[in-house]
Amino acid sequence: MEIWTGFILGLLGSLHCAGMCGPIVLAIPWGYDRKFESILKRLLYHTGRIFTYSIIGLVVGYIGGAIAITGYQNVLSITVGTIIIIAFLIPARFKERIITAIGISKIYKQIKKLWGSLFGINSLLSIFVLGILNGFLPCGLVYIALAGAVTTGGSLQGMAYMTAFGLGTAPILLALSFLGNIIGRNARKIIGKLIPVAAVVLAVLFILRGLSLGIPYISPKTMTDSKGATNMECCHPAKPPVENSVESER
Repeated sequence: MEIWTGFILGLLGSLHCAGMCGPIVLAIPWGYDRKFESILKRLLYHTGRIFTYSIIGLVVGYIGGAIAITGYQNVLSITVGTIIIIAFLIPARFKERIITAIGISKIYKQIKKLWGSLFGINSLLSIFVLGILNGFLPCGLVYIALAGAVTTGGSLQGMAYMTAFGLGTAPILLALSFLGNIIGRNARKIIGKLIPVAAVVLAVLFILRGLSLGIPYISPKTMTDSKGATNMECCHPAKPPVENSVESER
């Protein structure tokens, strides 16, 4: 998956973030009486959040790269796309049971405890840590971004993908922290309906990519190197080998 798609996903999805995380952003004590401190706290908060995304992207990218080395990159891409589609088809009550079974709800409770204790400190470091914790909060949009990161084929690529995603979410959330609730309830409802559509479109792209149909940019052909690793021929057909210059002169 190309790195720039992470930024686009974050930029478009940040409208959804503003609706879901808006109350959190507005509740953080930014220190409005000191302009420089207020700006610095906002930057530290989002730096912490993007830092978390980057580290998680590093981990999932490494996992995806390890799978790619074994030659199952196409299978991984198809599997990720299928899981995304299934996730949006499963009724909400079953999702809650799955989340409870995995233990995500317990992690969320621990994060809320730490969150509450840091609110009372109101220092630059505490704001930065709040941003780090925010990156671990359960979020469907982040899960979709991680699905893209795992198919990048390497740890650094996965890290770059999630960093780009985090940077894409920053402008709207920064504007929200400065201007207040800039997105109305009706707009949030519309955005909430569009997010699943965008997720399914991305899932279909994952599946097409894994099928290796030879469609430039969308489903490029997969090439296998001498070590058995798979590499995708992105957009251009392979060039024929250049003949030796001596032979060409003859």
